[in-house]
Amino acid sequence: MMAMTFDTSSSVTLLFDFWDVHGVAGMLLSVVVVFLLTLCYEVLKVSRIWLSHRFEKSTTAPPPGDSSPVLESSPSESSLTPIAPTRASISGSDRRHSVLLHGAQAGLHMLQVVLGYMLMLCVMSYNTWIFLAVICGSVLGYFLLFPLLSCWTDGRPA
Repeated sequence: MMAMTFDTSSSVTLLFDFWDVHGVAGMLLSVVVVFLLTLCYEVLKVSRIWLSHRFEKSTTAPPPGDSSPVLESSPSESSLTPIAPTRASISGSDRRHSVLLHGAQAGLHMLQVVLGYMLMLCVMSYNTWIFLAVICGSVLGYFLLFPLLSCWTDGRPA
């Protein structure tokens, strides 16, 4: 029966029968692979947010009659007058673009869910090194990628 407590051994089976680790070298390689898979998970998460922002940007239009660049450049004026985005009339090519963006989001969501469950099963191996690889990969991915996301969504160059 499988142990239900964390251990630090270098013997573990991860996800599939062929990923059977015995020894320090195999454990180091497995930790690196799990770390990289966790980074990929964070990349998928950021990609979905970026696509969502792009999807919203492509389906909204500025409010009618608001073409004053002076108000846009003045933080005090623009913060005092909240303006909700309005839906633009969607033409055929824009609708196709929206469908493609939504399809890409759905595909990325599927990959993110599959990868998330695989990482969860890796953690459920109760191996301390694998657990730390998932945690470190998640923290590093968030630390590196989310500042880039704010640059992309604010319109500033990265």
